[in-house]
Amino acid sequence: MNHRKKGRKLGRTASHRDALMSNLSASLILHKRISTTEAKAKELRTVIEPLVSKARKAAKLQDSSPEGSIHLRREARKFLCNKEALNILFNEISLKVGDRPGGYTRVLKTGNRYGDGAKTAIIEFVDYNYVQQKEEKIKEKEAAENKDNSDKKKETKKKAKAESKVEAKSEKKSEKKKSAKSQA
Repeated sequence: MNHRKKGRKLGRTASHRDALMSNLSASLILHKRISTTEAKAKELRTVIEPLVSKARKAAKLQDSSPEGSIHLRREARKFLCNKEALNILFNEISLKVGDRPGGYTRVLKTGNRYGDGAKTAIIEFVDYNYVQQKEEKIKEKEAAENKDNSDKKKETKKKAKAESKVEAKSEKKSEKKKSAKSQA
């Protein structure tokens, strides 16, 4: 029986495990989607969900009682050691999740890792649409490439015109020389 043994040890000491979860949380907040082992992803859910809940509560308390908002931010800062991640959590993610009552993340199983056969998974925030963001990025890249290609085509046309003018001038000079030699 495994009573009163909550959480996974992940083969680490308590301090190492805390540092791992802090770093994974910061990475998830910064990148909105990370790939890791299935056990780490499932354990990360138990850490990141309360942080997002604190950020949501802080967003609601911002106007009515700023002290409560500051307290929740400090509580989250105890765990997250990354200032940028903390700002993104409280300013961006808390607004994005809005009225969602929980379940801010999802774990997608991705199979086994090639080297050691470990089960891998992707953990991501639910409210971010990655497919649409990727399509927008691809469209932006294509538009930039098309612009660059059109600029390059214009440049090559200009070069071709300049080369044809140079060739025409050189042909005229060579014809003049030939005519001068034939007259002489």
